[in-house]
Amino acid sequence: MLEMKHCGDSILREVALPVAEITPQIHAMLDRMVAMMNDQNGIGLAAPQVGISQRFLVMKNIRKQGEAGIVLKMINPWIVAKSMDQSVVEEGCLSVLGPGGPVFADVSRPANVIVAWTDETGAQHKQEFTGFAARIVQHEIDHLDGILFIDYLSSTKREMVMNKVKKVKK
Repeated sequence: MLEMKHCGDSILREVALPVAEITPQIHAMLDRMVAMMNDQNGIGLAAPQVGISQRFLVMKNIRKQGEAGIVLKMINPWIVAKSMDQSVVEEGCLSVLGPGGPVFADVSRPANVIVAWTDETGAQHKQEFTGFAARIVQHEIDHLDGILFIDYLSSTKREMVMNKVKKVKK
């Protein structure tokens, strides 16, 4: 049974291990993660967020907020290239919760990225992501590297976010 992990859980700070073989268990976990993401109105979910220290994720390929998007299942994804242009957009995370749900803060990231990955059938992909999809894929790949969006915030903003998180933990 997969269980959401929250800020403070050590698995969220681990570098996830590569997937050596795409097994029926990987397929089942990817499907369950899509269901969990949808149940929580999320747009992306990485394996460490559900307690699995392996390099796979699910995300909605969305160009702008509000779109339904197509679900992508990525195994062993990596960012091949990043644009020099930066984009600042408000981000939240299903693993960083405040009293009313995910806590949000503005984060600066490359506006476009090229990502390579293997899908659940074993097929190799390489695609450029722009706009909101670029933000989602970077956020989820960060989870595979033990990085949370709060790591990009100034110490003052990070403290403000963590104060909201601590209210939930009490």
